[in-house]
Amino acid sequence: MADLQPAPTTLSVFDQIEPYHHESVVFCHDEETGLRAIIGIHNTVLGPALGGTRMWHYASDADALHDVLRLSRGMTYKASISGLNLGGGKAVILGDAKTMKTPALLRRFGQFVERQGGTYITAEDVGVNTADMAEVRRQTRHVTGLPGEMGGGGDPSPVTAYTTFLGMKAGAKMAFGSDALAGRKVAVQGVGHVGVHLIEHLLEEGATVYASDYYADRLKAVVGAHPGVTAVGLDEIYDLDVDIYAPCALGATLNDDTIPRLRAAVVAGCANNQLADEHRHGPMLTERGIYYAPDFLINAGGLINVYSELHGYDRAQAFAQAETIYDKTLNIFHYCAAHSGTHPQQAAIQIAENRIAEARAAKEAVLA
Repeated sequence: MADLQPAPTTLSVFDQIEPYHHESVVFCHDEETGLRAIIGIHNTVLGPALGGTRMWHYASDADALHDVLRLSRGMTYKASISGLNLGGGKAVILGDAKTMKTPALLRRFGQFVERQGGTYITAEDVGVNTADMAEVRRQTRHVTGLPGEMGGGGDPSPVTAYTTFLGMKAGAKMAFGSDALAGRKVAVQGVGHVGVHLIEHLLEEGATVYASDYYADRLKAVVGAHPGVTAVGLDEIYDLDVDIYAPCALGATLNDDTIPRLRAAVVAGCANNQLADEHRHGPMLTERGIYYAPDFLINAGGLINVYSELHGYDRAQAFAQAETIYDKTLNIFHYCAAHSGTHPQQAAIQIAENRIAEARAAKEAVLA
């Protein structure tokens, strides 16, 4: 879901963009179809910017811009730390996907993607599915997350759930001395596509699962289909006596209000931008002795999956590459243990930025 932090509405558009260091931000508008969209291309040093398109009913245009800026920046770090030759990008379509999404609107959006000349490659995200990507594909070849019958990888959520699960196990290894999750109590916030697959991994390993979701009917269906899952309230989930908290829905759920309430030893989930303020809340988690698995690292499975489409999709290969997330997460924790005052988010960003800086320097050396 969208990152619902308040956007800095008093700032100009350029003032909002400047702190994130984007290469370009494209505003798309089409009166006939009602399309209003923003494409954020953060960085293309390692390769074309690949990131999904989400459709969401934002409270304001400023909120939409704020969301796409943070998400596209996160994609840059996600691709870099995962070892993929990709840059970071993201797109948002403003509107209610249930009532405003049409084939014509999607095709028009595809035309705007095509105009970026391959610097941005799109995929599915919240409010958009593989069938929608097939519609976008009618106007541009720069699209992934396609249905299997079109040579794509289909729904990427199983791979995202798998890397999240691996990151969670790495956190458990540090906190409890073993990555076995049997008997561990896990609170999963959000039971969308990825959240459900994550719950299935947890139940298979013998964990006890508590779950919440904004949509009561969706939560009821998941609990009914998965014995052993206990439904809890939206706010109640922060106060549970659990071993692991897994934010898998909204961004910014780790903030001044919620972090002091957490009783978990590990935070590992698939939501994007979990830290409301990474400079304040990353250290806050570490100070409380909580192992935080950086979201853009452990939710990289979806990106790994769609990246493989660019070279001829092989699902087994995608899952094999996803396996590397376990060791990468452990390495982040070990790095922090060896460098006092460093928290996992900071360490992960530094590693990602170092790879980008090395690639930029190599390119500049060739041109010199």
